Amino acid sequence: MKFTELDLKPGILKALQKKGYEDLTPIQEQTFPHVLSGKDLIALAQTGSGKTAACAIPVVQSVDPSIKEVQALILVPTRELALQYVDEIAWIAKETDVSTFAVYGGFSMDIQKSKLAHGVQILVATPGRLIDLLYNSDLRLAEVRYFVLDEADEMLNQGFLTDIEFVFSCMIHEHHTMLFSATMPNEIKHLSKNYLDNPEIFELIADQKAPSSLKHCFEQVAPRRRFETLLKLIKDEDPKQVILFCSSRRNCDTLYDHLKKEVKSVEQIHGGLDQNKRTSLFRRFKRLDIRFLVATDIASRGLDFSHTDLVINYDLPQNPEAYTHRTGRTARMGREGKAVTFVGNRDFGKLKMILRVNRIDAEWIGETPDMSKASAGKKKRRRRPSGKKRPGPKRADGQKAEGQSATAKKKRRRRRKPKTQE
Repeated sequence: MKFTELDLKPGILKALQKKGYEDLTPIQEQTFPHVLSGKDLIALAQTGSGKTAACAIPVVQSVDPSIKEVQALILVPTRELALQYVDEIAWIAKETDVSTFAVYGGFSMDIQKSKLAHGVQILVATPGRLIDLLYNSDLRLAEVRYFVLDEADEMLNQGFLTDIEFVFSCMIHEHHTMLFSATMPNEIKHLSKNYLDNPEIFELIADQKAPSSLKHCFEQVAPRRRFETLLKLIKDEDPKQVILFCSSRRNCDTLYDHLKKEVKSVEQIHGGLDQNKRTSLFRRFKRLDIRFLVATDIASRGLDFSHTDLVINYDLPQNPEAYTHRTGRTARMGREGKAVTFVGNRDFGKLKMILRVNRIDAEWIGETPDMSKASAGKKKRRRRPSGKKRPGPKRADGQKAEGQSATAKKKRRRRRKPKTQE
């Protein structure tokens, strides 16, 4: 289906045409009628499938610009995703009178209060800052008709369930709730049961979680040869833009320090940087001002980097969900992309789970390892059965030496005190 077949406002169609949007993605085609009709829904789809536009376009279509109150509230887990979301809504609404704004921590609350006082129809927010504003400003949610949880599984993973339930409690009036997610944890089922009204459920991840245009490659690498292997990979692939994922800030710092000596246009991003720095880096990366971005998982969720054609897992992700979201930064919206993951002998147990859960056919660079025989780590020290004593010392002839009593041992270790002269 094409966007021109929908009964959208002329301003929205004009913006979509400028952006080059012609055909709806599967998730957009399935959810649009239900969003416009006001039904609650849960949409599960792979990363990069167009979930943001699936929500943003019908919401911009539905809100009333003449009402200067928040009519659509969109909760997201991170500041970076809030900025990306509000940017996408802004260009969709550019030819309309709909006003949108994002609120998040690390930015002046007074400025945010001032903007809200001037009238905002669509508000994108992180949970913590939204609750701060509900307690410390004139912000009210009485006019909210659309409540959206984007990347709902990640918000629940970050411990936002109590905050989300509090926001739900602030909207006792009739409203339309939408949950967009890449996975379906039990907490989402809990929210669905308690707060959604007979929701429509769309599962586009039942048969495949990873985008079909994404090529998954793995390479067994010894720890001491990992950086050397990375440089060879970059040279062979000659990618347009790369994200290199590390498991910690320390690993991120170390890789960045080494890589900036070997290649040009490289930056790093992690949670230790201040918000202004992080926002600037993401925007420069989206503009192709940065070619290599070394990152922790802060860059793995929801962010749309359309030019990224290679993702490198320098460190293996902690779980299948993390792998899905890291590699989802490439091959977005049907584009081609490649993910290369470095694997050590101790990673095979975790890797098996990632491959099984995400239903991935692994393609190995170099020799394919036998993961069933690979070492899973250090050998555990064997424990003696209870009641058995450690074997005693042996004599030179191989026979067991006679044991010593505890009293004899104490006497042997005891130091004789020197006699004092009277």
